[in-house]
Amino acid sequence: MKQLKATVFSTKMQQTVVVQITRRWTSPLYQKTVTRKKKYLCDNQLELKPGDKVLIQETRPISKRKKWKVLKKI
Repeated sequence: MKQLKATVFSTKMQQTVVVQITRRWTSPLYQKTVTRKKKYLCDNQLELKPGDKVLIQETRPISKRKKWKVLKKI
């Protein structure tokens, strides 16, 4: 199963958090640092606040857009 480090973005839903993953790399053509952000819906059983660092893991589909779950707070 795939595991990623993410930052909690929103906790407004019940048992669901929105996390954001930021990737940075150097563009081979322009030699500039490129930043990309992606948001995931994650199943949550922990007490989290926006800004917390978490470890998320891919799981079976829980709902239409929720396919990740929060493992632990880092």
